[in-house]
Amino acid sequence: MSSPRETQSQKTKLSISTHKGLLEVLSSAEKDWPKDAEEDHVLKDPDQELDTLPQPYRMINKLVNLLFERSWKIIEERDALKAVEPSQVLPTLYSPLLESKLNKMPTCMAISRDYVFVGGAGGFSIYNLYTARRAFAWEKLKVAVTSLCVLDLGNEMLIAPVDEMGVVRLLYFLKDGLFFIKAINDVEDVSKQMACVKVAFSSGGNFAAFLLQGAGDTWLDVYKLPRESWLKEAEHTQQAANPRTVVRQLLVDTVDPLTPDDLEMEADIYFRGDSKLTLPVHIMKIKPPKPITGTTFKSPLEVFAKVEDCCGLGSGQNHFIKDSQWERRANVFNATYKKHLEGEWEEEPLSVATVHFLLPSCLTAVLADAQSPAGVACTLGVHWTRSHNFFLYPLNRTLKDKVEPEGVWPCAAPIATSQLSPCCTYLVLACEDGVLTLWDLAKGSPLGVVALPEGCFCQSIHFMRYFLVHKGRNTYPDRPVTSRMKCVVLGTDASLHLVAAQGAQGPTIHRLVHRPERHPDDAICAVAPVPALPGMVLTFSKNGSLQLLDVARSQVVCAFGLPRPCPLATPWKPVFVVSSHHPCFLLRGHHPDEIKTVEASNFQNSLFYFNFEAYPLLENTRYCTMSQAETDAAFPPVLSLEKRCESFLQQRFEQLEKNKAEEQVHWSRLRKFSIFLQRENFKK
Repeated sequence: MSSPRETQSQKTKLSISTHKGLLEVLSSAEKDWPKDAEEDHVLKDPDQELDTLPQPYRMINKLVNLLFERSWKIIEERDALKAVEPSQVLPTLYSPLLESKLNKMPTCMAISRDYVFVGGAGGFSIYNLYTARRAFAWEKLKVAVTSLCVLDLGNEMLIAPVDEMGVVRLLYFLKDGLFFIKAINDVEDVSKQMACVKVAFSSGGNFAAFLLQGAGDTWLDVYKLPRESWLKEAEHTQQAANPRTVVRQLLVDTVDPLTPDDLEMEADIYFRGDSKLTLPVHIMKIKPPKPITGTTFKSPLEVFAKVEDCCGLGSGQNHFIKDSQWERRANVFNATYKKHLEGEWEEEPLSVATVHFLLPSCLTAVLADAQSPAGVACTLGVHWTRSHNFFLYPLNRTLKDKVEPEGVWPCAAPIATSQLSPCCTYLVLACEDGVLTLWDLAKGSPLGVVALPEGCFCQSIHFMRYFLVHKGRNTYPDRPVTSRMKCVVLGTDASLHLVAAQGAQGPTIHRLVHRPERHPDDAICAVAPVPALPGMVLTFSKNGSLQLLDVARSQVVCAFGLPRPCPLATPWKPVFVVSSHHPCFLLRGHHPDEIKTVEASNFQNSLFYFNFEAYPLLENTRYCTMSQAETDAAFPPVLSLEKRCESFLQQRFEQLEKNKAEEQVHWSRLRKFSIFLQRENFKK
């Protein structure tokens, strides 16, 4: 016969075995504690029956145990990672070839040919790419320059620095002369100041667009730039000026380019502040599309009778819907999402525009009234945040003309981001649902539609020069290819994808880098293609690592590091620039807010120079092209059937003008018939 203590122990064990579910962690508020907590409480150890804790100490004990378990899991993951790291093969790490110490912290950078433009406090400086020698310093501002947009036009350059107040200025650079043209949005009254958010130049430098925001309003200003007049005026000024009488800027020119020296020496660049160049011409002011409202028309017959032009119907731009229909739709929406709409709503941010200057092509030539010269943009493509439509505006117009899009490309979902290739031949529209539409503007047809994996959305798009894997090496064809494109897409989950399209075969998507699940610090935050290395891109991670990735093989070739690595307190936001003409890139030190030491403050004012040709591992991956015979074998001549299809497509485009005239005739008949029916209804 069992003792009373054994019987009590058996009952306790029975209650433990029949207890279902895990113990819930109680709320911190005493009013939320369940009333039956004492009844459901079960001791895991029968010997501790007399040592049970009352509330609220039992709840505190549970919270401490939960915190301990989570901390222990994190410790185990870190120990497992340290155990795996020695067995991993780390990529070869290369250090920079040159460190240029600057007197001020660089906030932004740009490369154009042999010059490096560095923005900072008070303005920007121009450095020689090879010698790290400062050629000029334009420091006429009271605030720092936050962004620099530089367009390379060969011997000419267009420079648009934007300062902390949002003021953008336009400068023109020719040979050894720098000319100030105009402050686009500078006003005397600071309260009326409109900040510049984006700057965009056309590929030929004939047009510029500035996105301005402020006082709850936003719009896009488009200017026509008189490049031919600037060239003549600048050359005349440079020939008339005497170099000996021109006051030059204080520069840095020492034997050791890493140590600045304040010696007055002759400058490489003159600032022509007294020379006045022709001002740019304002041709358009574009505002975001207005929200759709109800129409005042009472019947479809009234619509057909009073609307003079049929253009825009069915394009997603012109709607004739009654107010009552919009009210019913709003009521259904509010009733469905009532519980989500009851909370406080933050103020919706202003809409932001993305601008692309499109060259004459099969799609854009129809919109332009006059024939544009080769290489000169003729159409402006714009899409706004939270908008489904991609608008097309002709550029051969004046400010007096009515600003209306002459073409609209509607999409199934709002356009999140877009990108135009450097050759202005391919356009990618990425929607918020993760679907990408690839357009071949030269042929006037889409290359296909591709969707990112589920749960992944497009963050940025980066075009790559088309390359092929030939004899185990990434090579560039020696002549331009048509209807073939490759781009790298960075997802919102930090995954990296390669999207390729080729003619009528349809696009393909390949995942290069997977989403980091256990270690978020390894997530990619920025991507930059390397034009000098076929099929290579630079990837920047939040933990400060920088790697060179071969997208053809999905392998890391090597890594680059700074000479004095230091831990980051916040996710890394790299400031870098990759040259499109030279095999090199520049990288700035980490942000001073991340590290508060004296040594680190000097480290922030440094620019690090990396040259791909100086590293042994990259000898076999340098710039190389295929021979003529290999290119012809890889890209066979166009078939006769495709030529016939292309000729037929050209004929169809030529008939568009004839079809417009016929549409107007039918539209006039429809309007007359609608008026006749209205009169008959009135008689009744």
